[in-house]
Amino acid sequence: MENEENILGTEKIGKLIKKFSIPCIISLLVNSLYNIVDQIFIGWGVGYLGNGATNVVFPLTMICLSFALMFGDGTSAYLSLKLGEKKKEDAQKGVANGIIISIIIAIILCVVTISFLPQLLNIFGCTDNLREYALNYGYIIAIGLPFMMIGTTLNSIIRADGSPKYSMTSMVTGAILNLILDPIFIFVFKMGVQGAAIATIASQFITFILNILYIKKFKSIKLSKQDFKFKFNIVKKLSALGISSFITQMSFVFVMACENNLLGKYGAESKFGAEIPITVLGIVMKISQILNSIIIGLAAGTQPIWGYNYGAGKFDRVKQTLKTVLSVSVVISTIAFILFQTIPDKLILIFGNGDSNYIEFACLGFRIYLMLVICNGIQIPSGIFFQAIGKSIKSAILSLSRQILFLIPSLFVLGRMFGINGVLFAGPVADTLAFIIAVILLIFEVKNLGRKSKNSQTLVDDTSSDNKLKQKVIITISREYGSGGRYIGRLIADKLGIKFYDKEFVEKLAEETGLSEDYIENNEQKRDTLALLNNGYYFGINNSDELFLKESELIKEVANKESCVIIGRCADFILKDYNNVFKVFVYSNMEDKIKRATEIYRIDKQKVQKEIKKIDKERANHYKHYTENDWHNFSNYDICINSDTLGVEKSADLICEIINEKY
Repeated sequence: MENEENILGTEKIGKLIKKFSIPCIISLLVNSLYNIVDQIFIGWGVGYLGNGATNVVFPLTMICLSFALMFGDGTSAYLSLKLGEKKKEDAQKGVANGIIISIIIAIILCVVTISFLPQLLNIFGCTDNLREYALNYGYIIAIGLPFMMIGTTLNSIIRADGSPKYSMTSMVTGAILNLILDPIFIFVFKMGVQGAAIATIASQFITFILNILYIKKFKSIKLSKQDFKFKFNIVKKLSALGISSFITQMSFVFVMACENNLLGKYGAESKFGAEIPITVLGIVMKISQILNSIIIGLAAGTQPIWGYNYGAGKFDRVKQTLKTVLSVSVVISTIAFILFQTIPDKLILIFGNGDSNYIEFACLGFRIYLMLVICNGIQIPSGIFFQAIGKSIKSAILSLSRQILFLIPSLFVLGRMFGINGVLFAGPVADTLAFIIAVILLIFEVKNLGRKSKNSQTLVDDTSSDNKLKQKVIITISREYGSGGRYIGRLIADKLGIKFYDKEFVEKLAEETGLSEDYIENNEQKRDTLALLNNGYYFGINNSDELFLKESELIKEVANKESCVIIGRCADFILKDYNNVFKVFVYSNMEDKIKRATEIYRIDKQKVQKEIKKIDKERANHYKHYTENDWHNFSNYDICINSDTLGVEKSADLICEIINEKY
């Protein structure tokens, strides 16, 4: 890890981007092409109605993929965290439970899909002319859903286990098999959409088998039968870690459902009919997904470069990397724009022939719906950039803005006003609005990068080393902001003659990781509500997770060496298996916290209460995320004390008295 960190901070930006982004781009392209291959062969073997049928079935596959990625990515993050904490048994239970819940949900979704397929197809805009094709295709696809879901979940876990090549190989093998089987079943055996569906589930089954075989080859863990016991608390944690992937994929499901229904409604009122718009726009979106895969892969691969250099205070490298990624993304999206505007008729013919109305609407679809596709070259990387540097709220806004905030409302409003053309114009309207937000946020952030100071203040350890305790004792102090808990901790250390650790950890972390002390202070022990959106399909554990893991190592190192007082940082949980750990929680009344915060920390009186609540919430979220326990649950601690009852001096005296008596 040290070598990689050094590379991230010193290697040429272009070389780093190639190293990290190319594998990511390849992986995403394989996924995109997997979906397109069926459409090409169905278009030539069945006709555009066959393609229209696959487009109304596709949202069902996306729903299942959403769950598969949630469990897969959540389990991957859990595996990485627990291995970092040196808790191999917990890691094994997490992986086993990820597999178990994936199997359970896969079977449930398979049964639900088969039982209610006609009704589900209606929700996703199926018309009477598409129904027979959609049912024939959908029932077979539904049978293969468990293989697809479990295979996808395992794929994420295999990557986290340190075998990205194996993960990619299993995916590519399935994609190649699909490419071979599609023409055999469609053209040789004359099986139409059913043949395409059989080819798809056969390919998914192969990927599933390859990934199942890997279970016995895990590098970092060894699964046993005892690990495969369903634990609801673990599954809940896995789901929380993977929720970002679920939200991202489900947003596409909502968009497709709205588009298909509106295309069918307004298409029926036009000369194109209901089926041509549903078929064509489905193809248009899948072709544009190739472009998006390249841009997402480029930016996602760059994520560790942004994250590390931002944390290390190397803001010039952050800006240089951002400039390079945005430039390349705009060039790629510009090339795509030229193709979409100049040869849309040739692009649609890749997917089979159609009448003049079919070709005409295809040209409209590419030229109108993807009119401002160049904006994707800015908007998509921006969301990933903010995710990489830990700006959860900005990242969430950009991730959800185009699909949920702008596209869906535009579809309904413009469709009602201008019919089928209005539905198409919703695309560039959403692109424009999302682009404007991305540019505004980027401008402010780039200016902020230029102003950032690398200076930070560290506290000199002036505590006595004249240890008055007869045996080694570790005192952990969790505290509400403004409660005086930190000062109480220092008094305890002074009175007992033992070491005091708070900002000393910041210095040590900066030394070991290369991250700036300013960055560490601003990101440790904090986790806002939207931080869960920083975990996703294309990302490993983020900087906050890395900080927690390294702090855990330092805390254990200190605890093994000497008696001391440790402030915050989930130390009570990290040392829960250690003997002679005394856990303290310090709280206070709001009035007294406000008084301390304004007098000692010089916080504006108008904002102080809001700031106190914000910091305490971030500390509670941080504690909950890493310990799965409630920060304010007093049963976690040996003593909980209201610092205002006795005052900080006497509170420290009382705690010292208890410790002396006990130890």
